[in-house]
Amino acid sequence: MTIENRIASRTARIGVIGLGYVGLPLVIAFCRAGFSVTGFDVDAEKVEMLSHGQSYIRHIDLGSLDQDALQNFVPTTDFSLLRDMDCIIVCVPTPLNRYREPDMSYVFNTSVSIAENLRAGQLVVLESTTYPGTTDGEMREILEQSGLKAGADFLLAFSPEREDPNNKDFSLNMVPKVVGGYSPACLNAAQALYETIINRTVPVSSTRVAEASKLLENIYRSVNIALVNELKVLFDRMGIDIWEVIEAARTKPFGFQAFYPGPGLGGHCIPIDPFYLTWKAREFDCHTRFIELAGEINTSMPDYVVGKVMLALNNVGKPVNKARILILGLAYKANVDDDRESPSYRLMETLEELGGVVSYNDPYIPVIRPTRDYARYAGRRSAPVSGDYDLLLIATAHDEYRGLDLLSFGIPVVDARNLISEKNALCYKA
Repeated sequence: MTIENRIASRTARIGVIGLGYVGLPLVIAFCRAGFSVTGFDVDAEKVEMLSHGQSYIRHIDLGSLDQDALQNFVPTTDFSLLRDMDCIIVCVPTPLNRYREPDMSYVFNTSVSIAENLRAGQLVVLESTTYPGTTDGEMREILEQSGLKAGADFLLAFSPEREDPNNKDFSLNMVPKVVGGYSPACLNAAQALYETIINRTVPVSSTRVAEASKLLENIYRSVNIALVNELKVLFDRMGIDIWEVIEAARTKPFGFQAFYPGPGLGGHCIPIDPFYLTWKAREFDCHTRFIELAGEINTSMPDYVVGKVMLALNNVGKPVNKARILILGLAYKANVDDDRESPSYRLMETLEELGGVVSYNDPYIPVIRPTRDYARYAGRRSAPVSGDYDLLLIATAHDEYRGLDLLSFGIPVVDARNLISEKNALCYKA
């Protein structure tokens, strides 16, 4: 029986490596489609929670699965079980190192684990965002150390994740899935797999095209966000509200797409992915000026916000040193518990370096979890929103903040998310 037939009959066993914001939704989708799914992760604590039907990601609810589907899911830390899988999907992190260069250790180490358990006929798909040439280059070479050849003995493909955490308008099955295969047979198998859970697949000619498409998507967003961030600074000096300008411009029914400024970029895509192409471009003696300029502007936004904090405190006769500041929102986007690459951490760090006494509030993150770059903040707890501070700084547009009359506390409010519409001397747009 071919792998396409096993997929069609739902007898193919699916393995998902990396049970985070990308992997868990895939697990749920394949379980709902009637597959037997094994989830692999190196974090034993996460696996233990999942084995009891508990999710550690707020907006991803395993309880949405009926009991029959839930029984088809087995989370494990035992990577030797990979040999029992028919389809293996890799959803591991691809961060940057301290030098802003790609850290491919998660992908390559996972590839080694797969190679140690690889058998003929398996389909391996990489979903982690990366530079063009990863799948058919380094990853293929590692997998072929098993003695099996891609396209002949096993199937290899790349299909970029397109997750937008907690976006209720576009669930996983609604977002078209780009798929690139190492060979036509690889593409056919990967398409057959994803067509069981996605309304539409978009086949492309190679894994490199698929890899490049994901980078283009996020670079497009990064560049346009940098544009409005730069205009925010300019229009502020001109006494013009950038938010009002954008709302006026977006009434044009063609030729314009609205992007919005903020205190900096967050999440695991836009702050990171463009630099994967910047790094790879050096191999081809190309200088990616747009990408690097956008990154420079976006990474400077926390400092711009801190400048607004200093101005607001100065106007009420207080220095930043020893000022009590409450940051509203630790998550990088509204209404999720995802704090990866959140600019709130940079804001907290900079304000504390200036002598500020900084607390945070986030209804989605009651306790700060360990992170790669800000491990020292682990264990800090969310503080109540009150007037017992010298300044409030809105960094995330959680719905919970929209119903609060923050100006009633009589202290300065620095609003980096346009949550406060009324004009008030105590409100500073940032």
